[in-house]
Amino acid sequence: MRRLFRRLAVIAAAFCAMQALAADTPPVPDTLLQRIAACTSCHGEHGEGGSNGFNPRLAGKPAGYLHRQMQDFQRGLRHYPIMEYTVGPLTDDYMREIAEYFSSQDVPYTLHDVPATSPAAMTRAEQLVSKGDAARGIPPCMACHGSNLTGVQPDIPGLVGLPYDYISAQLGSWRTNTRNTVAPDCMKTIVGRLSDADISAVSAWLAQRPVPADAHAEPEGSLKPPLHCGVLGSGT
Repeated sequence: MRRLFRRLAVIAAAFCAMQALAADTPPVPDTLLQRIAACTSCHGEHGEGGSNGFNPRLAGKPAGYLHRQMQDFQRGLRHYPIMEYTVGPLTDDYMREIAEYFSSQDVPYTLHDVPATSPAAMTRAEQLVSKGDAARGIPPCMACHGSNLTGVQPDIPGLVGLPYDYISAQLGSWRTNTRNTVAPDCMKTIVGRLSDADISAVSAWLAQRPVPADAHAEPEGSLKPPLHCGVLGSGT
């Protein structure tokens, strides 16, 4: 019986200590910045992008695009365990709020290192970005992402200021079926027509392209995409 009383006393003391600790701990503020701490821990305080080359910039990207990416992770179209876990329980309204927050952020861009690439590869990359390859059914990147590659409102992201590692990884993800979106998936179609060398060259060319003075996305309707794209509301 004495042993039981001693155990109960220990439990009671521990409970009281926990109550005292809780009383001394200030409440967590219920703000958007506090609630998106999981996002900013990887993507930067203002969505400027992580330092490892794989966590992309979110700041300034069209809100429609950012919202779509969270939806794609939630629906199992795009795969990355951390993101799937993070957005899994979020409501659609909450994801829109997060997307609008990061879209409104205007912070400086950081250029990242790129691997050494031959002049011939850079020439090929510039052709693909600006003119495409009609013989292989590859439209130019600029046809969808804008002449300055800063994206188009509300659904097409900018490509400038993204690290080589991230760009090449995402192009590879479309090829390996770990990144998909609403059908018909234009990017999946295009990437399927690129060679491995094309992917590496385009990633390097984009990663070292200077960010224009005005890096905002172009207005909605300023471009007519050359392919039938589900993310633009033209899919079935």
